[in-house]
Amino acid sequence: MTILHYIPSIDRTSGGVGAYMQLLTVELGKFVELHVVTHREANPLELENCTVHFIPHNNNPFSNTGKREFLQLLHDIQPDVFHTNSCWLPMSARTAMWARETGCKVVYTPHGMLEPWIMRRHYWTKKLPASMLFQRKGIQMANLLHATADSEKDNLLRLGWNRTIEVIPNCVEVDKIVLKNSWKRKKEILFLSRVHVKKGINFLIEAVACLKEDLQGYAIRIAGEGDEAYIAELQSLTEKLGVADLVHFEGGVYGDRKWELFKQADLFVLPTHSENFGIVVAEALATGTPVVTTVGTPWQELETCRCGWWTEIGTDATADALRKFLKCTEEELETMGRNGRKLIEDKYSTVAVSCQFVEMYKRLI
Repeated sequence: MTILHYIPSIDRTSGGVGAYMQLLTVELGKFVELHVVTHREANPLELENCTVHFIPHNNNPFSNTGKREFLQLLHDIQPDVFHTNSCWLPMSARTAMWARETGCKVVYTPHGMLEPWIMRRHYWTKKLPASMLFQRKGIQMANLLHATADSEKDNLLRLGWNRTIEVIPNCVEVDKIVLKNSWKRKKEILFLSRVHVKKGINFLIEAVACLKEDLQGYAIRIAGEGDEAYIAELQSLTEKLGVADLVHFEGGVYGDRKWELFKQADLFVLPTHSENFGIVVAEALATGTPVVTTVGTPWQELETCRCGWWTEIGTDATADALRKFLKCTEEELETMGRNGRKLIEDKYSTVAVSCQFVEMYKRLI
């Protein structure tokens, strides 16, 4: 079976979708002949067990630049399934249309980009025009939509553009993630993700300000790349609220440094407005670090598996979760950490998820 994926970017700064593809190819490429088509980048991620192809960038919805190269690639590879990823960039949708026009089976993964919070942002100026020009048709032409959580499936059904949907979670290469060996408090709280308004980082900063007396001696680390103007805005917020001495902006972190931050953190916090999955939540749990995240994510298992706190969105809810964390003993944090690791091993390993994709592709063809 031959599968061709499209992804708009595999640059290190591309965020969760690039990380998703990097993880998925590790095992999926052992089960199928796997190809990935994308565009050349300055700092690309390395993808294992697949062949990577490049076509020209084209963000102009009125231009066919890249179509000839893409159709030639389809002709050469003859994939059983074409699987496109992401929304709101013309090529994600248009490759789906072009592939379907050739008779190829098409799977479309929106990666949470059709969630209500995302749809509402810049609706009149960006989302509505893009929907009319390419996005709605790209979704409608897919044989199957892939959602990463039941909550995302429910929102896609409400949207109504395509009602043929399967749910397969994102994966974590858990065998390569080392579980921390100590839960002795290091007085570190970590946010690690793309620095973007969607992530709700201001809620964390404001919650820290509410609890700054209780958090004296702690380091709250904000790790991730993002728009410099927005980072400066967050830094100004820490100064305004008097917590600049507690909150540290780390910039982008990768490789060993990333895993070091996960393991040395007593708590991982992702106070986001919306995530279709939140791969960083799974990575934190795999290292044995308890997590706080919001109902904007599908991580209610934090509560059911007793490995963290699944909160409402906002400053007050984040502060309440931090209060609960501060009351935990080190033994309780260890129990939560080990519970989180077991959850990831049992449900979200790359092998388990890749097998689900193979079965999905088989049913489609």
